[in-house]
Amino acid sequence: VRGLRRLGTNFQYIYTECGLLRTTLNSLAHEIKTQQRVLQGALDDAAALKFTVHADGSVTYPAAGEGLVGGKPLAGGTASGVPNPGMVPPSGLVAPNPNAGKAQDIADRVAQAVRAAADADWRYTRILRSLKAHEGLGVPAATWTDAAADAAAVRDAARGYLRDAIPHDASPAERKAWWAGLTDEQREEYLAVYPDRIGNLDGIPALVRDAANRDNLQLLMGKLEGRDDDDSATKLAALREIDRQLRAGPRVGEPPMYLLGIGDQGNGRAIVAYGNPDTARNVAAYVPGLNTSLDKEFATGDLKRARDLSIAANRHGAPAAAITWLGYDAPQSPDGLGSLAVAVGGRANEGGVAFREFMDGVKVTNENGDPHMTAIGHSYGSRTVGAAAQQSGGIPGVDEIVFVGSPGVGVDSADDLGVGREHVFVGAAANDIVTRLPSKEEAAVGVAEMMYRGPAASYVLGDLVDRGSDDAWFGKDPASEAFGARRFEVGDGPPLIGRGKPTIDAHSEYFD
Repeated sequence: VRGLRRLGTNFQYIYTECGLLRTTLNSLAHEIKTQQRVLQGALDDAAALKFTVHADGSVTYPAAGEGLVGGKPLAGGTASGVPNPGMVPPSGLVAPNPNAGKAQDIADRVAQAVRAAADADWRYTRILRSLKAHEGLGVPAATWTDAAADAAAVRDAARGYLRDAIPHDASPAERKAWWAGLTDEQREEYLAVYPDRIGNLDGIPALVRDAANRDNLQLLMGKLEGRDDDDSATKLAALREIDRQLRAGPRVGEPPMYLLGIGDQGNGRAIVAYGNPDTARNVAAYVPGLNTSLDKEFATGDLKRARDLSIAANRHGAPAAAITWLGYDAPQSPDGLGSLAVAVGGRANEGGVAFREFMDGVKVTNENGDPHMTAIGHSYGSRTVGAAAQQSGGIPGVDEIVFVGSPGVGVDSADDLGVGREHVFVGAAANDIVTRLPSKEEAAVGVAEMMYRGPAASYVLGDLVDRGSDDAWFGKDPASEAFGARRFEVGDGPPLIGRGKPTIDAHSEYFD
């Protein structure tokens, strides 16, 4: 088995490098063909005017016009091209023969085409010389680091040939149509050169995204291997764990794992599905919250939540897929002043836009006519799901919304989430401090009264501000009767003060 895995790694590396080679040559051909068209246009114009273009690019033109003395035609001549004609005055300003200016224009176009082709040849020669592997049969981390640099060079060179055609600003449905309209060769090139962009593009089929992201995962690990900062080390540990799980494959009774997104920007990105969301009749996407980032804890804990959910769902009938979606920068409490991000909705709003587009992509690529889709938000992730639901049209395809450990979702009623209050479910542990955060008004009054009149007055006046204690930090408490959702039973969780020290474990045990 170890030998087969090693062989698989070797083939993956060969596939990546061969793809880069092919795209490099195709990009060179694309640029050369562009200059060939420019050159051919100049030659056609010369032939129509009965000019002669020589091997060195100079253009001979015949006599024409009338001289000032005797009215005889002005002598012909030869124009030599200037690669940057704007740097010198046009030849028509110094030569009275009307053919002179036309010949100079043709000669300049020839010179520019030849110069541009030579420049392309020089650039791509450098890239091709760099595309070589280390000696030996293994593919160590250093080899992937080198491959990451190779990919960056080819991407830069292929910008006009491939990247500019990727429909980043299109809808998921339009992206799906774009991908379907490509030839097999074009798809292979995009996967080889831009696995990061194709793998994270909503509207692309899950199997394609998985293949692209598995390749990009190796490039990301190679990229981070060459760094020595703590952030890179943390993300690298997570990527290695995800890679280990992908290579291990599913155990008996477990759904296969699909890597639908991966990246090292911000706090890191990872979107992992257990079960194919394109073929599943039931799809659930879970959005984690506070303190979630691309680290080893995420790669073991948060991914396990989706895996366990998928296993449980598949025991009850139609095929199901469960997804852990870390497609935004969740607030981090160790960030010092930056941790105040959890107290405002900015990151949730940004994440909500991205999550809505992701779910739209899942809906578009699913092969079933009307799959049953559920959005699950935990902690600050519930605020992110709430932000997605508040956008025009709600979350595409979503039938049910589930909140657990929520500090509020940005609205005061379950009716405002686009699926109907009977399809909104909430779980709140009795000892979960996050679900018991005061509203902004309570907090403001409480702090003021604490400063001037003491804790008793703070509590009393805070309660007067929120009669019934049904307000949370981000709007009405989703677990309250006033919110109108369907509350389901969960365990109380460990008390805030237990065994001699404070703990907030009750906030993270909803999936246990």
